[in-house]
Amino acid sequence: MQSLRNLFSRLSTQTRRYAQVHDIQIKIGERVLGSMERNVFKQPLALHSTKPLTGFMRTGYCEAPQADRGNHSVAGILTTEFLDFSASRGNDLRSAGLTDGCKWCLCVTRWKEAFEARTGDADRKVPKIVLKATNERALEGVGIEDLKKFAVDKE
Repeated sequence: MQSLRNLFSRLSTQTRRYAQVHDIQIKIGERVLGSMERNVFKQPLALHSTKPLTGFMRTGYCEAPQADRGNHSVAGILTTEFLDFSASRGNDLRSAGLTDGCKWCLCVTRWKEAFEARTGDADRKVPKIVLKATNERALEGVGIEDLKKFAVDKE
């Protein structure tokens, strides 16, 4: 019985180390394979961020399967002003360790709320976005012209 206690005692004090995977790409020849989903240009969805690892599926892509009721399809670049805005709406992204400048897949409804609450097109409350990494499902909630106003990549 004492040997079992010793074994359990040693197991409970050991810490587990998990592998961390970042920036993995699968290549066939020169072609890089990634998400099977499409961006707002109907092209393959670009990788948005692996540090921090973002996306509903935590793949680094703003994939938005039908199971994603929040539609995390907007590839945003966070600002302090947006983090404040989101926290005031009940979603404190800072609690997940996010800060100004982090790339994160945002809910289309939250991005649209910030867009509609802006005081002008220079209002930092609305995060800049990467259209090549923004899922086509974002178009279910916001128009392409509105997205382009805040895009770092217009085409």
